[in-house]
Amino acid sequence: MTAVYTWDVFSTLDGHGSYSGGTEWGGYWGKHGPELLDHRARLFDTDQRMVFGATTFRENAEIMTSGLDPHTLHEWNVRTMQMPATVISSTLHDTLGWPDATIVSGDGADIVARLKQESDVPLRSQASLSLNRSLMAAGLVDRLEVTIFPVITGRNGISPVFRGAGDFDLELLESRTLDGRTQSLVYRPTPR
Repeated sequence: MTAVYTWDVFSTLDGHGSYSGGTEWGGYWGKHGPELLDHRARLFDTDQRMVFGATTFRENAEIMTSGLDPHTLHEWNVRTMQMPATVISSTLHDTLGWPDATIVSGDGADIVARLKQESDVPLRSQASLSLNRSLMAAGLVDRLEVTIFPVITGRNGISPVFRGAGDFDLELLESRTLDGRTQSLVYRPTPR
């Protein structure tokens, strides 16, 4: 049986994964609430294997090893960091304190295709934009889960989520509104 691979990504309405300078939004663009946090925690309450590119892994590992009191992190972050992780990187050689991480060098599509065949749990990747754009192009992303925050970052937006991606048809599998403002949309992507 083939494991399901989900690409989980946060975005602004105009398609940016992050922002820089000039604004005081903070994490989640200041738009998170109890429904979003509860929804995110439920997404991570079952066994899964995380798949990261090097940059996103470094960012997550930095949070985990920063000495923050785990009680100050949102539950979904704590659960993410307790999951096994495969890091696809040709530059990273250290697991940076992640308790159950494996670094694998090579072609991301080949590695994920093998993981999908071998894993007995679903695979989930957060952000890791360039990695996941290439996996979508290879037809390896089964579910694209986009959380759209109700902001436009026209002047300050960085990391366009789908910059350079190919063309895809999207079949809507799930949708919900969280906290009366944030959209959680789950699609099945099909390359065109």
